[in-house]
Amino acid sequence: MRAFTQRYPVWSALIGLAALILLYAIFAPWSDAAEDIFGRKRIFLNALFGGITLGALYFLVASGFTLIFGLMKNVNLAHGSLYLFGGYMGYLWVDLTGLWIWAFPVVFIIVALIGVVLQYVVFRRMEGEDLRQTLVTIGIGIVAADIMLWIWGGQSYTILTPEWLSGPTKLPIISSIRDSGEIVYLSYPQVRIAILVASIVIGLGMWFALNKTRIGMLIRAGVDDKEMLTATGVRIQLVFVGVFAFGAGLAGIAGIVGGTFQSISPGEDTRFLLASLVVVIVGGMGSIPGAALGALIIGLADQLGSVYMPTYSVVLSFLIMALVLAFRPQGLLGGGR
Repeated sequence: MRAFTQRYPVWSALIGLAALILLYAIFAPWSDAAEDIFGRKRIFLNALFGGITLGALYFLVASGFTLIFGLMKNVNLAHGSLYLFGGYMGYLWVDLTGLWIWAFPVVFIIVALIGVVLQYVVFRRMEGEDLRQTLVTIGIGIVAADIMLWIWGGQSYTILTPEWLSGPTKLPIISSIRDSGEIVYLSYPQVRIAILVASIVIGLGMWFALNKTRIGMLIRAGVDDKEMLTATGVRIQLVFVGVFAFGAGLAGIAGIVGGTFQSISPGEDTRFLLASLVVVIVGGMGSIPGAALGALIIGLADQLGSVYMPTYSVVLSFLIMALVLAFRPQGLLGGGR
């Protein structure tokens, strides 16, 4: 943390100021009659937590994308199709078995195997050919979208939440104080809280594996100088296949998450591919903390924008991306992992 503040003093000050404003907005005991710059506190808090949990979903998709695109330099524009396919597989599994929690490892393995096939069939033969990778994966994404539309049709599907995670839970956050003096605490869906916690754990685990373990060292060394690492006897292609499979599996898991508190339908693949691109560009290529920060910013912009400026909410994320590209082209945390 100290190294970050020394390296990015301006960003540290801005993040600290934003954190203080959010803490005040969350914990200030406003009454029902009290208005603030955001409107009523309950509306603001729902939009705030909605943005944070949406950011967690964006992070699950974008973290896999930043491993494949940012670290391995593989342009996989079929990543959104992996998300959508994972959502459909999760829906089928839960519909057939009712075992929501077991959908995650099952779908992870299925989509990871698809990632292995993509790495061997497509990317291993096109290393360093960004244009060919782009065109081929766009074609794969279009074909995959049509196949999924043919199989599942154009309707939306929602993955049922298990009973032990259904319903709201009260958070230790004061939503409002009634004129009678009664304190009203914020209620929020349990499943979204569980998904947020799981996303944080996954993010920390990925950062630790990439920066503190031997396999992470091999990945970073292979990206920097693959020929030299291969000369030492390391089978770097197997390492890259594993990374690609893990990134694809994360996209499949994100599909289950998206289908649980939103829905799965045609077009979601394009939406989350664009979201992943924006998150990676804003946060920084190949940076796990950058993907987390970018996902949080874009998730908050999406939700707060839809509440307070619905007319312009669609372009807000792209405006943020344009500003980052103008003033910090490498991303907010570009260069770190």
